Amino acid sequence: MRILGIDPGLGICGFGLIETTSHSVARALDYGVVTTKVDAPIPSRLCELYDSLMQVFDECKPEAVAVEKLFFSKNITTGIVVAEARGIVLLIAEQRGVPIYEYTPNQIKLSLAGYGAATKTQMEEMVRIHLGLDKKPKPDDAADALAAAITCGFLYREGNDEKYKFSNNRKDKK
Repeated sequence: MRILGIDPGLGICGFGLIETTSHSVARALDYGVVTTKVDAPIPSRLCELYDSLMQVFDECKPEAVAVEKLFFSKNITTGIVVAEARGIVLLIAEQRGVPIYEYTPNQIKLSLAGYGAATKTQMEEMVRIHLGLDKKPKPDDAADALAAAITCGFLYREGNDEKYKFSNNRKDKK
Protein backbone atom coordinates (compact mmCIF):
# COMPACT_ATOMS: atom_id res chain seq x y z
CA MET A 1 0.00 0.00 0.00
CA ARG A 2 1.24 3.48 -0.88
CA ILE A 3 0.77 5.85 2.05
CA LEU A 4 1.43 9.59 1.82
CA GLY A 5 2.22 11.18 5.17
CA ILE A 6 1.72 14.92 5.56
CA ASP A 7 3.08 17.25 8.24
CA PRO A 8 0.89 20.29 7.56
CA GLY A 9 2.28 23.80 7.51
CA LEU A 10 1.87 26.96 5.47
CA GLY A 11 5.53 28.00 5.22
CA ILE A 12 6.86 24.44 5.11
CA CYS A 13 4.65 21.41 4.55
CA GLY A 14 6.39 18.06 4.85
CA PHE A 15 5.45 15.01 2.81
CA GLY A 16 6.65 11.45 2.80
CA LEU A 17 5.55 8.56 0.63
CA ILE A 18 6.08 5.00 1.81
CA GLU A 19 5.11 1.62 0.49
CA THR A 20 4.24 -1.20 2.85
CA THR A 21 4.92 -4.63 1.45
CA SER A 22 4.52 -7.06 4.35
CA HIS A 23 3.82 -7.29 8.07
CA SER A 24 6.85 -5.29 9.08
CA VAL A 25 8.41 -3.92 5.92
CA ALA A 26 8.00 -0.37 4.69
CA ARG A 27 10.23 1.56 2.37
CA ALA A 28 10.49 5.24 1.57
CA LEU A 29 9.62 6.05 -2.03
CA ASP A 30 9.88 9.84 -1.80
CA TYR A 31 9.96 12.62 0.78
CA GLY A 32 10.56 16.33 1.00
CA VAL A 33 8.83 19.62 1.64
CA VAL A 34 6.63 22.09 -0.14
CA THR A 35 7.35 25.72 0.70
CA THR A 36 5.49 28.97 0.12
CA LYS A 37 6.71 32.56 -0.21
CA VAL A 38 6.88 34.04 3.28
CA ASP A 39 6.18 37.61 2.14
CA ALA A 40 3.07 36.72 0.09
CA PRO A 41 -0.46 37.22 1.48
CA ILE A 42 -1.96 34.15 3.16
CA PRO A 43 -4.59 33.51 0.44
CA SER A 44 -1.81 33.48 -2.18
CA ARG A 45 0.26 31.14 -0.04
CA LEU A 46 -2.70 28.78 0.39
CA CYS A 47 -3.18 28.74 -3.37
CA GLU A 48 0.53 28.05 -3.87
CA LEU A 49 0.34 25.24 -1.32
CA TYR A 50 -2.72 23.78 -3.04
CA ASP A 51 -1.02 23.79 -6.46
CA SER A 52 2.18 22.26 -5.09
CA LEU A 53 0.37 19.55 -3.13
CA MET A 54 -1.78 18.70 -6.15
CA GLN A 55 1.49 17.98 -7.96
CA VAL A 56 2.74 15.84 -5.04
CA PHE A 57 -0.52 13.84 -5.11
CA ASP A 58 -0.26 13.46 -8.91
CA GLU A 59 3.29 12.14 -8.67
CA CYS A 60 2.82 9.96 -5.56
CA LYS A 61 -0.57 8.41 -6.35
CA PRO A 62 -1.26 7.49 -2.70
CA GLU A 63 -3.78 4.86 -1.63
CA ALA A 64 -4.08 6.47 1.82
CA VAL A 65 -3.11 9.78 3.39
CA ALA A 66 -1.86 10.07 6.98
CA VAL A 67 -2.14 13.59 8.39
CA GLU A 68 -0.85 14.85 11.69
CA LYS A 69 -3.61 16.27 13.88
CA LEU A 70 -3.03 19.74 15.21
CA PHE A 71 -2.23 20.47 18.80
CA PHE A 72 -1.43 23.95 19.99
CA SER A 73 -1.74 25.52 23.38
CA LYS A 74 0.29 28.71 23.23
CA ASN A 75 0.30 30.38 19.82
CA ILE A 76 -3.24 30.21 18.48
CA THR A 77 -2.42 32.54 15.56
CA THR A 78 0.15 30.09 14.20
CA GLY A 79 -2.25 27.24 14.90
CA ILE A 80 -4.96 28.83 12.81
CA VAL A 81 -2.67 29.26 9.80
CA VAL A 82 -1.47 25.65 10.12
CA ALA A 83 -5.12 24.53 10.34
CA GLU A 84 -5.83 26.37 7.09
CA ALA A 85 -2.91 24.56 5.44
CA ARG A 86 -4.17 21.27 6.87
CA GLY A 87 -7.54 22.01 5.29
CA ILE A 88 -5.84 22.15 1.89
CA VAL A 89 -4.44 18.64 2.46
CA LEU A 90 -7.84 17.30 3.50
CA LEU A 91 -9.50 18.96 0.49
CA ILE A 92 -7.10 17.45 -2.02
CA ALA A 93 -7.37 13.95 -0.53
CA GLU A 94 -11.16 14.21 -0.43
CA GLN A 95 -11.33 15.44 -4.03
CA ARG A 96 -9.34 12.40 -5.10
CA GLY A 97 -11.24 9.92 -2.97
CA VAL A 98 -8.14 8.93 -1.00
CA PRO A 99 -8.89 7.71 2.56
CA ILE A 100 -7.61 10.12 5.22
CA TYR A 101 -6.21 8.95 8.57
CA GLU A 102 -5.37 11.34 11.39
CA TYR A 103 -2.91 10.90 14.24
CA THR A 104 -1.86 13.13 17.11
CA PRO A 105 1.85 13.77 17.59
CA ASN A 106 1.73 11.58 20.73
CA GLN A 107 0.11 8.70 18.83
CA ILE A 108 2.85 8.90 16.19
CA LYS A 109 5.60 8.99 18.83
CA LEU A 110 4.07 6.07 20.69
CA SER A 111 3.75 4.07 17.47
CA LEU A 112 7.36 4.56 16.35
CA ALA A 113 9.36 5.03 19.53
CA GLY A 114 7.22 3.23 22.09
CA TYR A 115 6.47 6.32 24.18
CA GLY A 116 4.65 9.57 23.56
CA ALA A 117 7.38 11.88 24.84
CA ALA A 118 10.06 10.95 22.30
CA THR A 119 12.29 13.83 21.20
CA LYS A 120 12.59 15.10 17.64
CA THR A 121 16.03 13.46 17.36
CA GLN A 122 14.74 10.12 18.64
CA MET A 123 11.84 10.24 16.16
CA GLU A 124 14.13 10.98 13.23
CA GLU A 125 16.27 7.99 14.22
CA MET A 126 13.22 5.73 14.52
CA VAL A 127 12.04 6.82 11.05
CA ARG A 128 15.51 6.02 9.72
CA ILE A 129 15.47 2.58 11.35
CA HIS A 130 11.90 1.66 10.33
CA LEU A 131 12.56 2.59 6.71
CA GLY A 132 16.12 1.19 6.54
CA LEU A 133 17.58 4.54 5.49
CA ASP A 134 21.31 5.23 5.62
CA LYS A 135 20.79 8.60 7.31
CA LYS A 136 18.03 10.48 9.08
CA PRO A 137 15.58 12.10 6.66
CA LYS A 138 15.85 15.86 6.46
CA PRO A 139 14.34 18.37 6.85
CA ASP A 140 12.41 17.71 10.08
CA ASP A 141 9.05 18.31 8.39
CA ALA A 142 9.71 15.48 5.91
CA ALA A 143 10.75 13.16 8.76
CA ASP A 144 7.52 14.02 10.61
CA ALA A 145 5.48 13.24 7.49
CA LEU A 146 7.24 9.89 7.07
CA ALA A 147 6.52 9.13 10.74
CA ALA A 148 2.80 9.74 10.15
CA ALA A 149 2.87 7.43 7.12
CA ILE A 150 4.70 4.70 9.06
CA THR A 151 2.14 4.97 11.86
CA CYS A 152 -0.67 4.51 9.35
CA GLY A 153 1.12 1.48 7.92
CA PHE A 154 1.48 -0.07 11.38
CA LEU A 155 -2.19 0.42 12.18
CA TYR A 156 -3.27 -1.02 8.82
CA ARG A 157 -1.22 -4.13 9.49
CA GLU A 158 -2.71 -4.44 12.97
CA GLY A 159 -6.26 -3.88 11.71
CA ASN A 160 -6.78 -0.79 13.87
CA ASP A 161 -6.99 1.73 11.06
CA GLU A 162 -10.74 2.48 11.09
CA LYS A 163 -10.78 4.33 14.41
CA TYR A 164 -8.26 6.83 13.02
CA LYS A 165 -10.08 7.34 9.74
CA PHE A 166 -11.35 10.84 9.11
CA SER A 167 -15.12 10.71 9.39
CA ASN A 168 -16.82 11.55 6.15
CA ASN A 169 -20.55 11.91 5.77
CA ARG A 170 -20.64 12.81 2.08
CA LYS A 171 -23.12 10.71 0.20
CA ASP A 172 -22.13 11.82 -3.30
CA LYS A 173 -18.63 10.26 -3.28
CA LYS A 174 -17.41 9.01 -6.60
